[in-house]
Amino acid sequence: MKEIIKQLLINLGEDIEREGLRRTPERVEKALRFLTEGYKKDVNKVIEGAIFDEKYDEMIILKDMDIFSLCEHHLLPFYGKCHIAYIPDGRIIGLSKIPRIAEVFSRRLQVQERLTNQIAGCIRDTLKPKGVAVVIEALHLCMCMRGVEKQNAVTLTSSMLGVFKRDPRTRMEFMNFIKGKG
Repeated sequence: MKEIIKQLLINLGEDIEREGLRRTPERVEKALRFLTEGYKKDVNKVIEGAIFDEKYDEMIILKDMDIFSLCEHHLLPFYGKCHIAYIPDGRIIGLSKIPRIAEVFSRRLQVQERLTNQIAGCIRDTLKPKGVAVVIEALHLCMCMRGVEKQNAVTLTSSMLGVFKRDPRTRMEFMNFIKGKG
């Protein structure tokens, strides 16, 4: 990968012997491997041993989780907040596992729409809850720094499954919670 990055820098017109660029190929490789480590993680192993039988049946919400990913179209970052809720049906998951699930999928080349669906689908398939809701609010640098250059355009995506899709009151309760009105 280092040789490819060196060639990229040369093709951009840079002097790869310049002091500030001498270690850039190694740094870029290390950064890209970190930012895409989700490909090497098995989400089932991440949540292994953290599912518990519990008769709790009210909404569980984790809101305002920071999320970072790379746009698969331009390899530029998008970042923002992820809000996740589920209504258990006899099983709960350790709270720290929810952001870990989001991270496994966000540490891949992504589009926000797929990322939102992957997080929701994983929680649905793992817990079999009454419903799952995921909302992601993100700023895409591919829109801010290039293209349309809209620096403050936030993209919102949602995935509503089960009772969150069927029952507008449940969906509204979740939305009010994440807006701080709950």
